[in-house]
Amino acid sequence: MPKGADPTKTAVALRYADGDAAPVVVAKGRGPIADEIIRRAREAGLFVHESRDLVALLMQVDLDARIPPALYVAIAELLAWLHRVEASKAPKA
Repeated sequence: MPKGADPTKTAVALRYADGDAAPVVVAKGRGPIADEIIRRAREAGLFVHESRDLVALLMQVDLDARIPPALYVAIAELLAWLHRVEASKAPKA
């Protein structure tokens, strides 16, 4: 394990596009894998949200699987908030 890596750190990456029935878990991992998921997301300019409780729930979802209906509200609220943040940063026409 790389020096300074937190073996308890976890990360989950979701993909959601217009027309998708629900977000899909596309990556998840612990320790150095979590660090790499976060690093790549930030490099790609993607939003990284830190919520241990939500990540713990999402870690239970299989890779390439849609999130379960029980998580729809939490993820929908997060996506709505993210949309508002991105809209506020967009250049005004």
